[in-house]
Amino acid sequence: MAGHSKWHSIRHKKGANDKKRGKIFTKHARLIMLAARNGGDPSLNSSLRQAIENAKAENVPNDNIKRAIAKGSSEGKDATQLHEVLYEGYGPDKSAILIEALTDNKNRTFTNIRNIMNKNAGNLGASGSVAYMFEKVGFFHVKVTSNNKEEVMLEIMELDPLNIIDHKDLLEVTCKMEDFANFKKKLDDLNLILETSKLNYISNMPLDIETQAMEKVISLIEKLEEDDDVLEVYTNLN
Repeated sequence: MAGHSKWHSIRHKKGANDKKRGKIFTKHARLIMLAARNGGDPSLNSSLRQAIENAKAENVPNDNIKRAIAKGSSEGKDATQLHEVLYEGYGPDKSAILIEALTDNKNRTFTNIRNIMNKNAGNLGASGSVAYMFEKVGFFHVKVTSNNKEEVMLEIMELDPLNIIDHKDLLEVTCKMEDFANFKKKLDDLNLILETSKLNYISNMPLDIETQAMEKVISLIEKLEEDDDVLEVYTNLN
């Protein structure tokens, strides 16, 4: 069940760089605004509660969180209309690319993403062109130490996860999408430290490519992630 992949290691390292790019606060603010459309009280809105928890885990200030809740739950002229969009396409070496975006202007976002893809050996595809290669799952990063890693892995295995990947000081754990809330509660009940807790896409058709080609894919993904409307970029690289 436990495993390791070159691409997952790269993705985890890149995650820390999001903060350096100064984009992390904007990303979480938009996710909070989106969740707050269904109500601004986190005690009554589980999606909002999860969005707030994720933002706090990334050290988003409370004032930013409060403003995002107010903006997302407002009505009329003050409301910001955000749209969730999923783009599909191919990167270098026939790698599959899935792009989650949150935008107030679909035309702008489509144009920006298409231009980035075209300039970096990629191209956008039709709906369904690569989505079948991915599965949406519950996704967690569990903080561990060399002293407790084995014990924590055994505890998590008792919960019947889809997979566990070892990243030294973190365990990447996945579960079925429909089990996300219940699985997270079980992890919380074990008093584990969760650095990440969200729904994510993982590839069910992993692709192995040469290091040189992988570097081109990484460059493409970095450029996509620099766009303010892009939330997450996924690939089927192993």
